[in-house]
Amino acid sequence: MILVTGASGFIGGHVARLLVARGQAVRVLVRPTSDLSCIGDLRVERAIGDLCEVSTLRKAFRGCTRLFHVAADYRLWAKDPGEIYRSNVEGTRKILQVAAETGIEKVVYTSTVGALGFPKDGTLGSEDSPVSIKDMSGPYKRSKFEAEQVALKFASEGLPVVIVNPTAPVGEGDLKPTPTGKIIVDFLRGAMPAYVDTGLNLVDVRDVAAGHLLAAEKGEAGERYILGARNMTLREIFETLGVLSGRPAPRLRLPYWMALGFGLGEAAASRLTGKEPRAPLEAVRMARHKMFVSTDKAQRELGYQPGPVEDALRRAVEWFRKHHYC
Repeated sequence: MILVTGASGFIGGHVARLLVARGQAVRVLVRPTSDLSCIGDLRVERAIGDLCEVSTLRKAFRGCTRLFHVAADYRLWAKDPGEIYRSNVEGTRKILQVAAETGIEKVVYTSTVGALGFPKDGTLGSEDSPVSIKDMSGPYKRSKFEAEQVALKFASEGLPVVIVNPTAPVGEGDLKPTPTGKIIVDFLRGAMPAYVDTGLNLVDVRDVAAGHLLAAEKGEAGERYILGARNMTLREIFETLGVLSGRPAPRLRLPYWMALGFGLGEAAASRLTGKEPRAPLEAVRMARHKMFVSTDKAQRELGYQPGPVEDALRRAVEWFRKHHYC
């Protein structure tokens, strides 16, 4: 039996779906309030619980030999940032502690490329790029960095934890949507009149799921593996979406200082109103540098082979339109 956390989310749902497709017995840890619409058709066991409630975790682990800990609070803004830390840091610490107690044979922990370092000289980021907590902006990135340190500590103490660092996944089933999915939705709604000079590494969410399974099979405990595909500027992403959707791509390039000023204004308004900002300040700050990376290590050591992202973007456009996001 394999336990998957975060199966109601974007990456976790695809991990659970791929495991089931390959004939594995899967149990998913979900909250009573979780929206399970994206995995409602899967034949999986459901364990009702919470990452921060150890008693429910122990029940969820019964009979399991492997853990995919994919669950995370993936918000770039929260009225109470403490919620993000509780889920991402304390939740990770508790579930790995229970995994160690129950003798789990292999753990794949889903981190993020945002927890890695990005060289200032324009070279590609890698698993070995220097980084510290000082490089992390906002509660989400800081919490994921701290959670990754928790995972590495457990690995050093003997728990067979492999860490994967997905880049920006795209594809069908992005229910919430994720921040990357929101970019696509806003583009389709015509709510992207301008762009900033930044860049992301996009990857098909199906390839990310496959990379998780490869990490469980071939990954070394205590090692990190970037699961990405193609480095693209934001302008290239919009131009690709324009071709796929039939909508015009924005042509106005916004200076970073102007985007930052807008983000600061939105942050101030959110503190007064408690409403989510249209452009979270953390997202604006992340856009200051291109988050371009190399996937050489995952390809070399895991046999990871990501495909083109255009098909994933097409599926994302079709799914968002079908489900009336735009």
